[in-house]
Amino acid sequence: MPTDEPESVDSGSAGVYESLGHSAQQTAEQLAEARERILGELRRVIVGQDEAIEQLLVALFADGHCLFIGVPGLGKTLLVRTFAQCLRLRFSRVQFTPDLMPSDITGTDILFQDPATGAREFRFAPGPIFANVLLSDEVNRAPPKTQSALLQAMQERQVTAGGHTYPLELPFFVLATQNPIEQEGTYPLPEAQLDRFMFAVVMDYPSEREEMEIVTLTTGETLPEPTPVMSGAEILQLQRTVREVAVGETVLRYAAQLVRRSRPKDPSAPAFVREWVEWGAGPRATQTLILAGKARALLHGRLAVSREDVRALALPSLRHRVIPNFAAEAEGITADDIIARLLEEAE
Repeated sequence: MPTDEPESVDSGSAGVYESLGHSAQQTAEQLAEARERILGELRRVIVGQDEAIEQLLVALFADGHCLFIGVPGLGKTLLVRTFAQCLRLRFSRVQFTPDLMPSDITGTDILFQDPATGAREFRFAPGPIFANVLLSDEVNRAPPKTQSALLQAMQERQVTAGGHTYPLELPFFVLATQNPIEQEGTYPLPEAQLDRFMFAVVMDYPSEREEMEIVTLTTGETLPEPTPVMSGAEILQLQRTVREVAVGETVLRYAAQLVRRSRPKDPSAPAFVREWVEWGAGPRATQTLILAGKARALLHGRLAVSREDVRALALPSLRHRVIPNFAAEAEGITADDIIARLLEEAE
């Protein structure tokens, strides 16, 4: 595992290696080892989708939520379920439908009668959100009122119901799926909720070789079962280590400028952003780039964030936070196209 400072790390981060010390280096090795163990178990069931898996692992150790976007049959639900099986975490799945109510997710007070005394009282029955990993399948099929039931849990890791606030067990992840093709009878997620997802992960079609391997794997007698390799306590410890990683001023400025240039009213915005963007990314995007960059650096055995980490995570961090306007849509310009051009001009 490399321990030398990467060429792309700015001089402001050069002292990170000495300041973090041997224990941090040891923890970085543990994180890189954890990555390999989880990947090994995922690869027993999941074929291909390397970028999606990498971004999922970064979000895990950066304590963020993910929105998986892809057509049916690409293994979005299977990836999330297998990911939860690789960890010793409680897993819960909710199929979002138009008739789903907020209480179906958060839970509700029910009237309970003591069989011995006959006394009655209301008790809170927790919903499926009280898990470590919540799979929100086809999240855009439920109306906004139900979608909003996730907001407090995603941001504050707690749920308010019946006038009482209940903390969620940590770690807590919302991993949602969405079909980008079939939009009839769906309710697009509002920008406020999209912003709470650390990444919007796009899953694409497999290659021919991968597709043949998928068919061979899934048409046999049984699918292999992954073995749990990490507990919730270990995840929380590694998440704390991720936050201790230092970031040089040059990398921090690079991330901030990249995000600010996505805003059409910012003086630094290029002409194509003013022409094609309705709303640019907010400060939470910069936070995501830096925190996820810390996790990615440690996952690859490095103790400092580089510009390459920021660039590698720009698309999943920004594609759901940069909103193209009607002019862009008329020309077939997507958020990914705008972000790619921003990255080109930032080289």
